[in-house]
Amino acid sequence: MAETSEIRVLVVDDHTATRSGIKAILDSEVGITVVGEATNVESAVSMADRRKPDVVVMDLQLDGDMGGGFAATRRVLDADPEVGVMMFTAFGEHHLLTDGLEAGARGFMVKDATPAEMVRGVRIVAEGGAYLDPSLSADLLRGRGIGQIPGLSAREREILAMLADGESNREIAAKLYLSTETVRTHVRNAMRKLDADTRTQAVALAIRQRLIG
Repeated sequence: MAETSEIRVLVVDDHTATRSGIKAILDSEVGITVVGEATNVESAVSMADRRKPDVVVMDLQLDGDMGGGFAATRRVLDADPEVGVMMFTAFGEHHLLTDGLEAGARGFMVKDATPAEMVRGVRIVAEGGAYLDPSLSADLLRGRGIGQIPGLSAREREILAMLADGESNREIAAKLYLSTETVRTHVRNAMRKLDADTRTQAVALAIRQRLIG
């Protein structure tokens, strides 16, 4: 989406206080508008279809079902693959992170994230980037990072690690003194080598290899 476009957000959570808090944080930001709130899988799918959000902030646990957010994510993306879904949960287990990304989410954020991190995550996902909460990515990458994945070049590993840390293509390009198209090329090459359909799946597969190794 264009940098100057308004980012339309749908918030999906079955706790009223949590939804209200997220809405207040996002609505206070210039260029971000919460266009709807949903409380369960069916209302999330229906509202995403009607309101056409750019980003869905999706609670993992809906209607008391751990993983209900995965089902909602898959159904929302089946209807519109261009929507960016960011999983939002109090649970930080690694298997939930990778399962969320493999369901099609572009990001994963824990519920104790700061307002600034929440806004940053939404903006990155809206731009098509992959976002992992810094508290998760630091733990996942420290000492068992994706730098040892066979078959990837040093630059591909570096860029995947930066994607996992929530960097956008533009930010990566600026930090590495590359063009954004060069960054995209490295990401496409890494996706091909990992047999991934999307770059977020490439990140998930890379992380998973280190978790089960």
